[in-house]
Amino acid sequence: MTSAAPALRRVDRLADTVARHKAGEPVGVYSVCSAHPTVLQAAITQAAADDGYVLIEATSNQVDQFGGYTGLRPAQFRDLVLGIADENGFARDRVVLGGDHLGPNRWQHEPSDVALRHAEDLIAAYVEAGYTKIHLDCSMRCADDPEVLPDATVASRSARLLQVAENAAHRIGADGPAYVIGTEVPVPGGAHETLDRLTPTPADRARATIAAHRAAFAEVGLDHVWPRVMALVVQPGVEFDHLQVIDYEHHATAELRGVLAAENTLVFEAHSTDYQRPAQLRELVEDHWAVLKVGPGLTFAMREALFALALIETELVARPSRSNLIEVVERRMLAKPRYWQSYYEGDPVVQRTARRYSYSDRLRYYWADDEVDAARRMLLSNLDRVGIPLPLISQFLPLQYERIRAGELDADAQALVVDRVRDALRPYATACRALTPGGEQ
Repeated sequence: MTSAAPALRRVDRLADTVARHKAGEPVGVYSVCSAHPTVLQAAITQAAADDGYVLIEATSNQVDQFGGYTGLRPAQFRDLVLGIADENGFARDRVVLGGDHLGPNRWQHEPSDVALRHAEDLIAAYVEAGYTKIHLDCSMRCADDPEVLPDATVASRSARLLQVAENAAHRIGADGPAYVIGTEVPVPGGAHETLDRLTPTPADRARATIAAHRAAFAEVGLDHVWPRVMALVVQPGVEFDHLQVIDYEHHATAELRGVLAAENTLVFEAHSTDYQRPAQLRELVEDHWAVLKVGPGLTFAMREALFALALIETELVARPSRSNLIEVVERRMLAKPRYWQSYYEGDPVVQRTARRYSYSDRLRYYWADDEVDAARRMLLSNLDRVGIPLPLISQFLPLQYERIRAGELDADAQALVVDRVRDALRPYATACRALTPGGEQ
């Protein structure tokens, strides 16, 4: 996994997508930002169906040198992903691994020198584990920083981490990774506050960010790395909060899109594209957001499927033998409110609704809980044991019902969940493929 040849092949897949896009072909790649095995299985299954490659990224919240909230370090997450690929007969060289929001994000409460030392260790751990797409994100302020960080400070910190990444790649005998930069970086996992509308990044801000990073990289003698800077994170005006989605507006980004005209190797990367409609996803790719990040929207779809199966379970399984998944999730979220309490306001009914159904999907932090995972496994086992009658699948998972009737999908419980997650991925796969002049793929 850490040998040079596989790393070269993986970087080349990204480079090929970017090169095709820069040559005028409206293609892109979607990035799956989730650590749940079911979501990873769905992503790999979708990529196999599309005869393409899969880009899977771990965020600094999920996976770090100490374990993150998943308990996984970069090498362990790599092994998880590749193990699922192996189980599904998906070639390892079609898996691209990335690290998202890598920087001082996890240690913002520390002074900047402490936070950046942790960030250096984080970057090295990702690169040494074979991750070949690295988002250098130093946009957040640390405990001793001013309220707003100047571009020059963000860029110089990014250059410091770039040097660490290049040195780590050299140690394992691999070419350096592809990089993503940017100061207009949305908060990982969606907005905390209620939104009305968003203004896209001004074009002059984007140009200033590029110039600051070019200068900072040159200052540390790494200007030759610039062709591997594949994407700039800017705000296209898309986001979601707990209850609503801000849709992309093509007309609002005309000036911003012009920034890339002078950049031979650079595309835009769009964060928080979860829940965008298919037409808007396609517009984003055509408008040079050639990397589309999606995360909570996938675990949201998984939760929809699991909750639907839990309702089916109440129809088929006697009460003493039920998993009671929904009740177990609620109990564990109340017992460990750390991941939702500061996000969901309102009276108890409003909070309960948000805990279960919010677009921001803070519930995703609880799937790794031992009790929740045990209930999930019991649910799937119960339903496979008794069998799910087709009319109940029609009632609760109608799209999956149609595919079963067409002979395209098995009726076992896990297959239903995976396919529901693929429903959230299919629009991304379509948006990122080139279309012929007649509109066919």
